[in-house]
Amino acid sequence: MALLHSSLCSCCAFFLLAFTFLQAPRVYGRETENRYVVGVRSLLPSSVCSSPRDSNPSMMRVVHRHGPCSPLSPSRKPADVKLLNQDQDRVNWLQRQISIASNGTRASLAATIPANSGGSIGTGNYVVKVGFGTPKNDFTVIFDTGSDITWIQCKPCSGRNCYPQQDPLFDPSQSSTYSKSQLKGFFGSDTLTLTPSDVLPNFLFGCGDQSKGLFGRAAGLLGLGRRPVSLVSQSSPKYGGVFSYCIPSTSSKPGYLTLGSRRLSNVQFTPLRTFSNLPSFYFLDLVAIKVGGKQLPISSKVFSTAGTVLDSGTVISRLPPSAYAALQSAFRKQMTRYKMVPALSILDTCYDFTGYDTVWVPTVALMFGGGTTLNVDFSGILYVPNVSQACLAFAPNGDAKDFGIIGNAQQKRFNVVYDIANRRIGFGANGCN
Repeated sequence: MALLHSSLCSCCAFFLLAFTFLQAPRVYGRETENRYVVGVRSLLPSSVCSSPRDSNPSMMRVVHRHGPCSPLSPSRKPADVKLLNQDQDRVNWLQRQISIASNGTRASLAATIPANSGGSIGTGNYVVKVGFGTPKNDFTVIFDTGSDITWIQCKPCSGRNCYPQQDPLFDPSQSSTYSKSQLKGFFGSDTLTLTPSDVLPNFLFGCGDQSKGLFGRAAGLLGLGRRPVSLVSQSSPKYGGVFSYCIPSTSSKPGYLTLGSRRLSNVQFTPLRTFSNLPSFYFLDLVAIKVGGKQLPISSKVFSTAGTVLDSGTVISRLPPSAYAALQSAFRKQMTRYKMVPALSILDTCYDFTGYDTVWVPTVALMFGGGTTLNVDFSGILYVPNVSQACLAFAPNGDAKDFGIIGNAQQKRFNVVYDIANRRIGFGANGCN
């Protein structure tokens, strides 16, 4: 709800706004809003999964791997500093991949399976459950738009050659539809079951028996990049090269991942930028940023110098240094009522909300080519490990030539649509809770 300047009694108006946001703290996204008013107790996720009763069986369920909705065994959540450092590892990996490709070098298909270290691609934080083989065996895997190969650990992987996972290892000898691929490396072909109605025979995937990494007991990875071996490309004859997902607002709620053009209502599209030497990634044109409804004084050349990639595996969005400086300055000016506290890893603008029942936070909007605006949900503006340290969920790149990244924190609650055939990416507000 926008703060409207009217002749209403300011006291009555404030009471109405506070009551409305406390009752429905997730109704956001209108560009006329300049600030969010949110109850402090709603900043932290619940310890109980609030799964909707009417979950759609035709969609894969997306959950945070450390949250109460995760199918992985409950374990102590890693410290936030560690998670943010791993996020930086992810960014470093993406920057290296694009730098290598920009220099005209391409890794072989087999070499793209992360056989040595999961830390090399960062540790994705959202997982889905899919089935491999006949009869079907279910596996919890990280879904990743920055990777092409879908892979899981397979027998005879054992001992120090593998990392520990919750699901039993996939045994190719027990599947009647498995066959080895003619490609180099550990590739196989088998039936992939995404949902009861989404079954892909002869799906090519990596079957690793020497995998070490930090995948948090997940069985492997679901590759949603653009190269021919990706899930999106292999399923293109059936689904037209279209998929969408919604990242939930908190780790105690589920989102979804689905293939095909099923959920296109209320979606605004921006052009998908493609480069022949960068066939895996999803680039778009970030052209401006607004804070509190006001556009920041940032030249469009700041964003176009290196470009911007949309990524499901990165958590915190990365901006060119000068763009981040403008965002940081504008945000801090509107948050002077709150005490600043020390930085948290890569996040340098943090506040202590202790003692407050509600907080007022300026809106942030990302403006893309084609006139599309993503009004970041409140859940994507702040990274909140605890009430005494709530941080602006953006970070600067180290160099102006490094490409920007729109991370999954800023994508929360949006139906994010990848329409590769029509070379466009869409955002639909209120896609999930």
